Amino acid sequence: MGRSRGVMSNRFKEELAKELGFYDTVQKDGWGGITARDAGNMVKRAVQMAEESLNKDKV
Repeated sequence: MGRSRGVMSNRFKEELAKELGFYDTVQKDGWGGITARDAGNMVKRAVQMAEESLNKDKV
């Protein structure tokens, strides 16, 4: 079984990296240069944004 394609667009990932403060690392070293903690924080923030969007739609 192969790896699934990424769910987040590159543009969205770049915006998250800018917001979280490690976009310079992405520009310099690519996505492979970020730490596991940064990747986890990026996913956590994406989930948080999705939840906020869903809650906004309920109102």
